[in-house]
Amino acid sequence: MKQTGTINYLEMPSRDLDVTKQFFSEAFGWSFVDYGPEYVAIENAGLDGGFFKSDLVATTANGSVLVVLYSYELENTVEKVKNAGGKITQDIFSFPGGRRFHFTDPNGNEYAVWSE
Repeated sequence: MKQTGTINYLEMPSRDLDVTKQFFSEAFGWSFVDYGPEYVAIENAGLDGGFFKSDLVATTANGSVLVVLYSYELENTVEKVKNAGGKITQDIFSFPGGRRFHFTDPNGNEYAVWSE
């Protein structure tokens, strides 16, 4: 049951929706539903969301929210991100509660991945 005030959906910018779909499909196994030439919804990502066509990028340096993904195998995920065309912007580091790394997708949007 949906509850008032809970995060329900995330929408992120994408300069090139086809590149975005290919990257996240390869790196994380996501699938997508196209809703016209300027929007695509995410499936199999743990939370509902989508990408909208935009020339802007989401980075913490620009004041954007940081979307943090989870991985059981952090080192393996680093390699998948690189092989899919992502750029590691901060190597794996420890923080209270686990370890994580930051990357940008091929469009320049920043994300992080963490593990215990």
